[in-house]
Amino acid sequence: MLCSVATTDVADILGDATVHAVDVCLPSKVHREFVVAALQAGKHVFCETPFALTIEDAHAMIDAARSGGRLLLVALLMRSIDFTVSGRQAIASGELGRPLAAHAYRLGSYLRRESREFKPHYSDPTTELMTFDFDLLNWFFGLPDEVYAAGSAMADGTIGHVSATLRYPDFIATVEASGAMPVGFPFSVGFRVIGEKQALEFTARFPGDATEAPDISALRYEMGAKEISTEGGDPYEAECRYFVECVRGNADPELLSANRALEALLLSVATQQSLRDGRPVRLSRSPGRS
Repeated sequence: MLCSVATTDVADILGDATVHAVDVCLPSKVHREFVVAALQAGKHVFCETPFALTIEDAHAMIDAARSGGRLLLVALLMRSIDFTVSGRQAIASGELGRPLAAHAYRLGSYLRRESREFKPHYSDPTTELMTFDFDLLNWFFGLPDEVYAAGSAMADGTIGHVSATLRYPDFIATVEASGAMPVGFPFSVGFRVIGEKQALEFTARFPGDATEAPDISALRYEMGAKEISTEGGDPYEAECRYFVECVRGNADPELLSANRALEALLLSVATQQSLRDGRPVRLSRSPGRS
């Protein structure tokens, strides 16, 4: 029998033996506290993205899951969108040809106090936004060799707009993120992958009115443009369903493993270091993961 109980005390949830799994949807800076507590209470945990703001916090949560023998998955949203799934298949199969370039962006106004998107509990764009696209590129291509970033600060000194260049052995990718777009600019995300044979492009613009449907376009280019259907299921629902199936033992948790979220965080931290130092940051590169 399914039922729901509202509470403002996390101890009520962690102490309830009938609760086997917890979904943590809290500000990123407190993820470690609640994720570790849930794991130590014997719960499986599904954590939202960004997983963590520091490498130390990420390792602490991963270690708690390992020592407690519980699942720790992260909502790596871009892996649950139908078009990105088919795009990864096209890259892996060689259908797109050798990669020549890639670009991803995520633009909003959440750092502007006058915007209705303003979210004071959000972190800067290197983690709050870029994490999603770093994970997407890791999923497509594996970790890059090098990250170089540049950014612009807002009037209060907060980093508002960041662009990072990721260097791979034989191509580059760029990731752009902003929390400082002018008020009224619709939250916009997208990516483009250019191969020797084909190109893929996905764009989504979300109007300020939550009742309006987003404007989404998914195209594949080869001797002209071919529109790809975006009528698939809700990716948020898909990732939650996947977590439940992992808890039930019916799915492999590797796709949304916390280790994959850690790899994306490594790129966010490298971006921050590059912004501070003004020079590229070298990374140890590993193969792409499924």
